[in-house]
Amino acid sequence: MVVNLSNTNSVFNSFIAEIRDEEIQKDPVRFRFNMERIAEVLGYELSKKMNYQNLDVQTPLGTSSESVPSDNPVLATILRAGLAMHNGLLRMFDRSESAFISAYRKHTTPEEFEIYVEYLAAPNLDGRVWIISDPMLATGNSMVTVYKAMLKSGKPSKIYIVSAIATPDAIDMVKRNFPDNTEIWVGAIDKELTAQSYIVPGLGDAGDLAFGIKV
Repeated sequence: MVVNLSNTNSVFNSFIAEIRDEEIQKDPVRFRFNMERIAEVLGYELSKKMNYQNLDVQTPLGTSSESVPSDNPVLATILRAGLAMHNGLLRMFDRSESAFISAYRKHTTPEEFEIYVEYLAAPNLDGRVWIISDPMLATGNSMVTVYKAMLKSGKPSKIYIVSAIATPDAIDMVKRNFPDNTEIWVGAIDKELTAQSYIVPGLGDAGDLAFGIKV
């Protein structure tokens, strides 16, 4: 299942507009804040699809029966670009454990590259719900490589992929390589990729905009 929140008019669309705006992008604090808000909304919306259980809560005047999530997902993010979205998801799933994966492009030509994973720190992943965040789902290669790396630590019961902006090519890549129990939740879908695999119109390099230009 693919859910594109931009298909519905809401204030969420303003957050997407601001991360794209090259003038607003000059303020990294605002850029990170908008990425966090985008992740919060995506996390809230996908939480409606999770499993729930009844919980009796004692108040000063009686007992209230509440429906609360029975899943405690693992929040995984791809360093470093995903950190702002990760913080937003942590506010929604504030009892969750975290997994961090370092993945990067190693170019063989200006247009061709391979994805390398050098670092993975994670809790027990077996039988857990995974929420994997990455701001830009361009080709899907990074997401597939990260998924395969995480499988070495366990098999998920359910996967949610959370991205601010994705492309149809990346979504197709995920569908071909991820299990059927995977859902993709995105803020927007852009149809074009450059020869260097950057999304158009996209927003540029999310990691650089959030944390400074790499050298």
